[in-house]
Amino acid sequence: MKDTIKYVGLDVSKEKIAVAIADEGRGEPRYWGLIPHTPEAVRQLIKKLGDSKNLRVCYEAGPTGYPLYRLLLTLGVHCEVIAPSLIPKKPGERIKTDRRDSIRLAQLYRAGELTKIYVPTEEDEALRDLVRCREDAKEDELRAKHRLSKFLLRNNIQPPSGVSKWTVKYRRWLDTLKFNSKKLQVVFQEYYHQLKELEQRILRLEEEIKVQATEGVHAPTIQALQSLRGIALITATSLVAEIGSFKRFSTPSQLMAYVGLVPSEFSSGESRRQGKITKTGNRHVRRLLNEAAWSYRYQPAVKGELQRRQRGQSPTILAISWKAQNRLHKKYFRLLSRGKEKGKAITAVARELAGFIWAITQELEEVPNA
Repeated sequence: MKDTIKYVGLDVSKEKIAVAIADEGRGEPRYWGLIPHTPEAVRQLIKKLGDSKNLRVCYEAGPTGYPLYRLLLTLGVHCEVIAPSLIPKKPGERIKTDRRDSIRLAQLYRAGELTKIYVPTEEDEALRDLVRCREDAKEDELRAKHRLSKFLLRNNIQPPSGVSKWTVKYRRWLDTLKFNSKKLQVVFQEYYHQLKELEQRILRLEEEIKVQATEGVHAPTIQALQSLRGIALITATSLVAEIGSFKRFSTPSQLMAYVGLVPSEFSSGESRRQGKITKTGNRHVRRLLNEAAWSYRYQPAVKGELQRRQRGQSPTILAISWKAQNRLHKKYFRLLSRGKEKGKAITAVARELAGFIWAITQELEEVPNA
C-alpha cells in the first residue's frame, strides 16, 4: 500500500485549501480536510500524505496564480494546473462546495478526464503582467477621454471648426478652456489631469517594454516577429508574453486552435457542418492577431517602419514575412470576392497569420527543458 499512487485534488481559495484524495484503482475518493493556504501548511500536508514520488496533485487555475504549483515542484511533487472551463460537469448539478469540488477534482484527475494548462516561467509571467498592465492603462485612458469629451458635450462646448479630437491642436484648445463656474472648472481640471497622468503611465510602461524587447530573454523572438507586417514592438512583445514558448505547439494548427481561431464543428455520420470560431484559449492573443490582420488589406510592400524593423533579420525570416504579405493579402480579397463579410475575412487572415508567426518562432526557439 505504501507504493500506491494517490491522486490529490486541491480546491484553492485565498485563505484555505480543501484537500481530497483518490487512491489508485476504482475506490471512492475521500475528503481529507481543510488546511490554511500557506507554504508551511502545504509542506505539512505533503509530509502527512506520504512519499512525494507517489503523489499526483492538481488544482484549478485561478486568481491565486502559480506559487502553489512552484512550491509543490520544489517539494518533489508532480503537480498540474487544470483548465476550469474544460472540467466535465454533470447536467443538473446545482450544489457547489469546496469539499465537493476537491473530491470531484481528485476523481476526474485519477480518471484522466482533466486538461492541464501551460504554466509560464516566473520570467514569462512577469513579462505578461507588464504588457497586461499597459493594456489596462490603455483601457483607462480611453475611458478618461470619453469622460472628458462627454463632459464637454453636456456643457455644449465644441472644438473649433477643422480641429480633430485628440490632435495637438485639440489639446492646445483644451489648455485654453475656462469656465465661469468654479465647480465646472474643478471638474474639467480633474478629468484632464487624470488623462495626462494615464498617458505618462503608459509612456513609462512602454519604455520598460522596449527594454525587455531588446535586452530580455525573449528579445530575439520579439525582434524577429516584428519583421511581419502589422506586428510592431507592443504586439510582438505581447504575443511572446502571452504564449511563452511557441515550441509547445508541434504544428501551426495547434497554435491556431489554442487562440480559438479555428471553426467550431458539428458533425455526425456523413454530415459535416462548421460554425463560428471556437473563441477558446487566450483571448488576448486572439485580439492581437485580429488587429494585426487588418494590415494585410494593403498591397504587399516593404518600406518605411517595416523596412527598419526587418534590418538584421535572417533571409529565412524575411522570406516568411514576404510570403505572409502576398498570401494573406490575396486571401483577404479572395474571400471578399466570394461575398464574405470583412470581419470574417479578417478572422481567416488572422488564423493564417498565426501560422506564419509559428514558422518564424520555430527558426529561433530552442526546445525547452522537459
